[in-house]
Amino acid sequence: MDSCCAPSVSAFVSGDPRPRSSVVTVTGRHDIEQVPVPAGTFEMGDGFGDGFPADGESPVHPVALASFAIDATSVTNADFAHFADATGYRTDAEHFGFSAVFHLAVQARPTDIMRPAPGSPWWLGVRGADWRHPGGSRSDLDGLDDHPVIHISWNDADAYCRWAGRRLPTEAEWEYASRGGLDRRRYPWGDDLRDGDSWRCNIWQGRFPVTNDLSDGYLTTAPVRTYAPNGLGLWQTVGNIWEWCGDWFSPRTYELDARNGTVTDPRGPAAGTARVMRGGSYLCHDSYCNRYRNAARTSNTPDSSMSNTGFRTVGLDVDPR
Repeated sequence: MDSCCAPSVSAFVSGDPRPRSSVVTVTGRHDIEQVPVPAGTFEMGDGFGDGFPADGESPVHPVALASFAIDATSVTNADFAHFADATGYRTDAEHFGFSAVFHLAVQARPTDIMRPAPGSPWWLGVRGADWRHPGGSRSDLDGLDDHPVIHISWNDADAYCRWAGRRLPTEAEWEYASRGGLDRRRYPWGDDLRDGDSWRCNIWQGRFPVTNDLSDGYLTTAPVRTYAPNGLGLWQTVGNIWEWCGDWFSPRTYELDARNGTVTDPRGPAAGTARVMRGGSYLCHDSYCNRYRNAARTSNTPDSSMSNTGFRTVGLDVDPR
Protein backbone atom coordinates (compact mmCIF):
# COMPACT_ATOMS: atom_id res chain seq x y z
CA MET A 1 0.00 0.00 0.00
CA ASP A 2 1.40 3.40 -0.98
CA SER A 3 2.03 5.88 1.82
CA CYS A 4 -0.79 8.30 0.96
CA CYS A 5 -3.31 5.50 1.38
CA ALA A 6 -3.95 4.18 4.87
CA PRO A 7 -3.44 0.48 5.55
CA SER A 8 -6.40 -1.76 6.23
CA VAL A 9 -7.82 -2.22 9.71
CA SER A 10 -5.85 -5.47 10.07
CA ALA A 11 -2.58 -3.50 10.14
CA PHE A 12 -3.37 -2.25 13.64
CA VAL A 13 -4.98 -5.24 15.34
CA SER A 14 -4.47 -8.97 15.38
CA GLY A 15 -7.29 -11.32 14.55
CA ASP A 16 -10.77 -10.35 13.43
CA PRO A 17 -12.41 -7.56 15.49
CA ARG A 18 -15.77 -8.33 13.82
CA PRO A 19 -17.68 -5.08 14.09
CA ARG A 20 -21.45 -5.33 14.17
CA SER A 21 -22.99 -3.15 11.48
CA SER A 22 -25.89 -1.02 12.60
CA VAL A 23 -29.24 -1.63 10.91
CA VAL A 24 -30.57 1.34 8.95
CA THR A 25 -34.36 1.56 9.24
CA VAL A 26 -35.13 5.24 8.57
CA THR A 27 -35.39 6.72 5.08
CA GLY A 28 -33.78 10.12 4.98
CA ARG A 29 -33.36 13.13 2.75
CA HIS A 30 -30.22 13.83 0.77
CA ASP A 31 -29.71 17.57 0.39
CA ILE A 32 -26.46 17.80 -1.60
CA GLU A 33 -26.66 19.69 -4.90
CA GLN A 34 -26.94 17.34 -7.87
CA VAL A 35 -24.92 17.57 -11.08
CA PRO A 36 -26.50 15.95 -14.15
CA VAL A 37 -23.98 13.97 -16.21
CA PRO A 38 -25.11 13.31 -19.79
CA ALA A 39 -24.77 9.90 -21.40
CA GLY A 40 -21.62 9.51 -23.42
CA THR A 41 -18.47 7.58 -24.26
CA PHE A 42 -15.01 8.40 -22.92
CA GLU A 43 -11.51 6.95 -22.84
CA MET A 44 -11.03 5.43 -19.38
CA GLY A 45 -7.59 4.93 -17.86
CA ASP A 46 -4.11 6.46 -17.71
CA GLY A 47 -2.81 7.54 -21.10
CA PHE A 48 0.30 9.26 -19.71
CA GLY A 49 2.11 6.38 -18.04
CA ASP A 50 1.70 8.09 -14.65
CA GLY A 51 0.06 5.20 -12.82
CA PHE A 52 1.47 2.51 -10.57
CA PRO A 53 1.45 -0.87 -12.37
CA ALA A 54 -0.15 -2.62 -9.39
CA ASP A 55 -3.12 -0.24 -9.57
CA GLY A 56 -4.12 -1.42 -13.04
CA GLU A 57 -4.79 1.98 -14.64
CA SER A 58 -4.19 0.67 -18.16
CA PRO A 59 -4.87 -0.02 -20.94
CA VAL A 60 -6.93 3.02 -21.91
CA HIS A 61 -10.22 1.73 -23.28
CA PRO A 62 -13.56 3.19 -24.43
CA VAL A 63 -16.45 3.14 -21.96
CA ALA A 64 -20.06 4.11 -22.68
CA LEU A 65 -22.26 5.31 -19.83
CA ALA A 66 -25.91 6.11 -19.40
CA SER A 67 -26.79 9.49 -17.93
CA PHE A 68 -26.78 9.88 -14.16
CA ALA A 69 -26.79 12.52 -11.44
CA ILE A 70 -23.92 12.83 -8.95
CA ASP A 71 -23.27 14.92 -5.85
CA ALA A 72 -21.53 18.21 -6.57
CA THR A 73 -19.44 17.68 -3.42
CA SER A 74 -18.31 14.97 -1.09
CA VAL A 75 -20.75 14.18 1.71
CA THR A 76 -20.00 16.61 4.55
CA ASN A 77 -19.86 16.20 8.30
CA ALA A 78 -23.19 18.00 8.54
CA ASP A 79 -24.76 15.68 5.96
CA PHE A 80 -23.51 12.55 7.72
CA ALA A 81 -24.65 13.89 11.09
CA HIS A 82 -28.23 14.10 9.78
CA PHE A 83 -28.03 10.41 8.90
CA ALA A 84 -26.35 9.27 12.11
CA ASP A 85 -28.65 11.31 14.33
CA ALA A 86 -31.77 10.06 12.54
CA THR A 87 -30.81 6.39 12.63
CA GLY A 88 -28.43 5.95 15.55
CA TYR A 89 -26.00 4.43 13.09
CA ARG A 90 -22.54 3.61 14.43
CA THR A 91 -19.68 3.47 11.97
CA ASP A 92 -17.14 0.67 11.69
CA ALA A 93 -14.58 2.90 13.43
CA GLU A 94 -16.97 3.35 16.34
CA HIS A 95 -17.54 -0.40 16.53
CA PHE A 96 -13.82 -1.16 16.34
CA GLY A 97 -12.99 1.60 18.81
CA PHE A 98 -10.21 3.06 16.66
CA SER A 99 -9.33 4.35 13.20
CA ALA A 100 -6.22 5.24 11.19
CA VAL A 101 -4.94 8.82 11.67
CA PHE A 102 -2.00 10.52 9.97
CA HIS A 103 0.58 11.22 12.66
CA LEU A 104 0.58 15.04 12.32
CA ALA A 105 -3.21 15.12 12.70
CA VAL A 106 -3.44 13.15 15.95
CA GLN A 107 -5.27 14.84 18.84
CA ALA A 108 -5.44 12.16 21.48
CA ARG A 109 -4.05 10.99 24.81
CA PRO A 110 -0.72 9.16 24.56
CA THR A 111 -2.41 6.04 25.86
CA ASP A 112 -4.80 6.13 22.89
CA ILE A 113 -1.99 5.67 20.37
CA MET A 114 -1.75 2.14 19.04
CA ARG A 115 1.09 0.64 17.06
CA PRO A 116 2.03 2.33 13.78
CA ALA A 117 1.19 0.58 10.55
CA PRO A 118 3.97 -1.75 9.33
CA GLY A 119 5.87 -0.09 6.48
CA SER A 120 4.17 3.29 6.90
CA PRO A 121 4.75 4.50 10.48
CA TRP A 122 3.15 7.88 9.76
CA TRP A 123 -0.20 6.06 9.95
CA LEU A 124 -1.24 5.40 13.54
CA GLY A 125 -4.12 3.45 14.94
CA VAL A 126 -5.81 5.85 17.36
CA ARG A 127 -8.39 4.70 19.90
CA GLY A 128 -11.38 7.01 19.94
CA ALA A 129 -10.78 8.33 16.41
CA ASP A 130 -13.94 8.33 14.30
CA TRP A 131 -15.96 10.67 12.12
CA ARG A 132 -16.99 12.84 15.10
CA HIS A 133 -13.41 12.85 16.45
CA PRO A 134 -11.19 13.01 13.33
CA GLY A 135 -7.89 13.38 15.21
CA GLY A 136 -8.81 11.25 18.21
CA SER A 137 -10.60 11.77 21.51
CA ARG A 138 -9.26 15.32 21.97
CA SER A 139 -10.73 16.51 18.66
CA ASP A 140 -14.24 17.37 17.51
CA LEU A 141 -16.13 18.82 14.54
CA ASP A 142 -16.23 22.42 15.71
CA GLY A 143 -16.05 24.58 12.57
CA LEU A 144 -15.93 21.54 10.27
CA ASP A 145 -19.58 21.18 9.21
CA ASP A 146 -18.71 21.96 5.57
CA HIS A 147 -15.66 19.67 5.47
CA PRO A 148 -15.95 16.17 4.01
CA VAL A 149 -16.83 13.46 6.49
CA ILE A 150 -13.86 11.13 7.05
CA HIS A 151 -13.15 7.89 8.93
CA ILE A 152 -15.88 6.38 6.78
CA SER A 153 -15.59 2.77 5.66
CA TRP A 154 -17.17 1.44 2.48
CA ASN A 155 -19.76 -0.25 4.69
CA ASP A 156 -20.61 3.10 6.29
CA ALA A 157 -20.90 4.87 2.94
CA ASP A 158 -23.18 2.11 1.66
CA ALA A 159 -25.36 2.39 4.79
CA TYR A 160 -25.76 6.14 4.21
CA CYS A 161 -26.72 5.46 0.60
CA ARG A 162 -29.39 2.95 1.62
CA TRP A 163 -30.84 5.48 4.07
CA ALA A 164 -30.82 8.28 1.51
CA GLY A 165 -32.08 6.23 -1.45
CA ARG A 166 -28.75 6.65 -3.21
CA ARG A 167 -25.79 4.50 -4.22
CA LEU A 168 -22.04 4.84 -4.59
CA PRO A 169 -20.82 5.64 -8.11
CA THR A 170 -19.20 2.97 -10.20
CA GLU A 171 -15.58 3.85 -10.79
CA ALA A 172 -16.36 4.43 -14.47
CA GLU A 173 -19.04 6.94 -13.50
CA TRP A 174 -16.67 8.54 -11.01
CA GLU A 175 -13.89 8.97 -13.58
CA TYR A 176 -16.23 10.24 -16.30
CA ALA A 177 -17.71 12.82 -13.93
CA SER A 178 -14.29 13.82 -12.57
CA ARG A 179 -13.03 14.53 -16.08
CA GLY A 180 -15.73 17.17 -16.40
CA GLY A 181 -15.98 16.84 -20.17
CA LEU A 182 -12.21 16.91 -20.76
CA ASP A 183 -11.28 13.53 -22.21
CA ARG A 184 -7.74 12.14 -21.84
CA ARG A 185 -6.59 14.83 -19.38
CA ARG A 186 -4.64 14.24 -16.17
CA TYR A 187 -6.75 16.44 -13.93
CA PRO A 188 -10.33 17.74 -13.90
CA TRP A 189 -9.07 21.08 -15.23
CA GLY A 190 -6.42 19.94 -17.76
CA ASP A 191 -2.84 18.67 -17.68
CA ASP A 192 -1.04 21.24 -15.50
CA LEU A 193 -1.08 20.65 -11.75
CA ARG A 194 -0.82 24.31 -10.78
CA ASP A 195 -2.09 27.60 -12.13
CA GLY A 196 1.13 29.60 -11.88
CA ASP A 197 1.79 29.81 -8.14
CA SER A 198 -1.74 28.82 -7.20
CA TRP A 199 -2.80 25.35 -6.11
CA ARG A 200 -5.80 23.81 -7.85
CA CYS A 201 -6.36 21.02 -5.31
CA ASN A 202 -5.64 20.12 -1.69
CA ILE A 203 -2.52 17.92 -1.63
CA TRP A 204 0.70 17.79 0.42
CA GLN A 205 3.21 20.63 0.16
CA GLY A 206 6.64 20.19 1.70
CA ARG A 207 8.66 17.12 2.68
CA PHE A 208 6.52 14.08 3.31
CA PRO A 209 5.83 12.85 5.96
CA VAL A 210 7.48 15.32 8.34
CA THR A 211 6.88 18.85 7.06
CA ASN A 212 3.84 20.36 5.39
CA ASP A 213 4.53 24.03 4.62
CA LEU A 214 0.76 24.71 4.40
CA SER A 215 1.15 26.83 1.29
CA ASP A 216 -2.44 25.97 0.38
CA GLY A 217 -3.62 26.68 3.93
CA TYR A 218 -4.62 23.12 4.89
CA LEU A 219 -2.87 20.41 6.87
CA THR A 220 -5.79 18.04 6.48
CA THR A 221 -9.20 18.53 4.85
CA ALA A 222 -10.49 21.68 3.19
CA PRO A 223 -14.17 22.69 2.93
CA VAL A 224 -15.87 20.82 0.11
CA ARG A 225 -16.33 23.95 -2.03
CA THR A 226 -12.70 25.03 -2.00
CA TYR A 227 -10.76 25.77 -5.23
CA ALA A 228 -12.94 25.65 -8.37
CA PRO A 229 -15.43 23.12 -9.75
CA ASN A 230 -14.73 21.19 -12.93
CA GLY A 231 -16.54 21.71 -16.23
CA LEU A 232 -19.61 19.82 -15.05
CA GLY A 233 -19.77 21.53 -11.66
CA LEU A 234 -18.14 18.92 -9.40
CA TRP A 235 -15.93 20.19 -6.58
CA GLN A 236 -12.66 18.54 -5.48
CA THR A 237 -12.83 15.15 -7.11
CA VAL A 238 -9.04 15.02 -6.81
CA GLY A 239 -7.14 15.85 -3.64
CA ASN A 240 -8.77 16.54 -0.27
CA ILE A 241 -10.12 13.01 0.39
CA TRP A 242 -10.27 9.61 -1.23
CA GLU A 243 -13.80 8.66 -2.27
CA TRP A 244 -15.27 5.16 -2.19
CA CYS A 245 -16.80 3.67 -5.33
CA GLY A 246 -19.21 0.76 -5.60
CA ASP A 247 -16.86 -1.60 -7.46
CA TRP A 248 -14.78 -4.42 -6.12
CA PHE A 249 -11.13 -3.80 -6.99
CA SER A 250 -8.95 -5.84 -9.34
CA PRO A 251 -5.73 -4.71 -11.06
CA ARG A 252 -6.89 -6.67 -14.13
CA THR A 253 -10.25 -4.94 -14.60
CA TYR A 254 -9.15 -2.73 -17.50
CA GLU A 255 -7.16 -5.51 -19.16
CA LEU A 256 -10.26 -7.69 -19.25
CA ASP A 257 -12.64 -4.88 -20.25
CA ALA A 258 -10.41 -3.75 -23.13
CA ARG A 259 -10.80 -7.12 -24.85
CA ASN A 260 -14.46 -6.40 -25.51
CA GLY A 261 -14.24 -3.13 -27.42
CA THR A 262 -16.45 -0.41 -25.99
CA VAL A 263 -17.69 -1.46 -22.56
CA THR A 264 -21.16 -0.23 -21.55
CA ASP A 265 -21.82 0.74 -17.92
CA PRO A 266 -19.09 -1.47 -16.41
CA ARG A 267 -19.63 -2.63 -12.85
CA GLY A 268 -16.25 -4.11 -11.95
CA PRO A 269 -15.60 -7.66 -10.73
CA ALA A 270 -18.45 -9.72 -9.31
CA ALA A 271 -16.56 -10.25 -6.04
CA GLY A 272 -13.34 -9.34 -4.29
CA THR A 273 -11.68 -8.46 -1.00
CA ALA A 274 -11.22 -4.69 -1.44
CA ARG A 275 -13.33 -1.85 -2.81
CA VAL A 276 -12.17 0.86 -5.20
CA MET A 277 -11.20 4.31 -3.92
CA ARG A 278 -10.67 7.31 -6.21
CA GLY A 279 -9.25 10.82 -6.24
CA GLY A 280 -6.26 10.94 -3.90
CA SER A 281 -6.19 13.09 -0.78
CA TYR A 282 -4.49 15.88 1.15
CA LEU A 283 -1.59 13.48 1.75
CA CYS A 284 -0.67 12.96 -1.91
CA HIS A 285 2.51 14.59 -3.23
CA ASP A 286 4.13 14.41 -6.65
CA SER A 287 7.41 13.18 -5.15
CA TYR A 288 5.96 9.81 -4.16
CA CYS A 289 2.22 9.48 -4.80
CA ASN A 290 0.62 11.16 -7.77
CA ARG A 291 -2.79 9.59 -7.36
CA TYR A 292 -4.57 12.96 -7.40
CA ARG A 293 -5.45 12.31 -11.07
CA ASN A 294 -8.65 11.45 -12.93
CA ALA A 295 -7.37 7.97 -13.81
CA ALA A 296 -5.76 7.08 -10.47
CA ARG A 297 -7.24 4.19 -8.52
CA THR A 298 -6.48 2.31 -5.33
CA SER A 299 -8.42 0.18 -2.85
CA ASN A 300 -8.98 -0.90 0.72
CA THR A 301 -11.08 -3.46 2.57
CA PRO A 302 -14.75 -2.49 3.06
CA ASP A 303 -14.41 -2.28 6.85
CA SER A 304 -11.35 0.00 6.85
CA SER A 305 -11.56 3.68 7.78
CA MET A 306 -8.98 6.43 7.83
CA SER A 307 -8.58 10.17 8.25
CA ASN A 308 -8.51 10.91 4.52
CA THR A 309 -11.39 8.89 3.09
CA GLY A 310 -15.07 9.67 2.55
CA PHE A 311 -17.53 9.49 -0.36
CA ARG A 312 -20.03 11.10 -2.69
CA THR A 313 -23.18 9.51 -4.07
CA VAL A 314 -25.26 9.15 -7.22
CA GLY A 315 -28.98 8.72 -7.80
CA LEU A 316 -30.73 5.40 -8.29
CA ASP A 317 -31.96 6.01 -11.86
CA VAL A 318 -29.20 3.65 -12.98
CA ASP A 319 -28.52 0.91 -10.43
CA PRO A 320 -25.46 -1.21 -11.28
CA ARG A 321 -25.77 -3.59 -8.31
